[in-house]
Amino acid sequence: MASWPLQDAKARLSEVVNAAKRDGPQIITRRGVEEAVVVPIDQWKELTRSVKPTLLEVLQSGPQFDLNIPPRGLVRMRKAVRF
Repeated sequence: MASWPLQDAKARLSEVVNAAKRDGPQIITRRGVEEAVVVPIDQWKELTRSVKPTLLEVLQSGPQFDLNIPPRGLVRMRKAVRF
């Protein structure tokens, strides 16, 4: 991974993006401290997809079973309890 000072990255953004596509992630530093990373979009999509599943994926990955819910109106209701 290459490292780019923030000033250079701002001035040569096209080069940073091209380097990310060609060589992989590019680190951007500010005063010598790593602050950000530019990654190719396909790698970003892969990372974000694997980090957290959607709610639908979580629900579909759970146990599969049939709920025995009686049709509406066939269940007898209990009388309310009064105190």
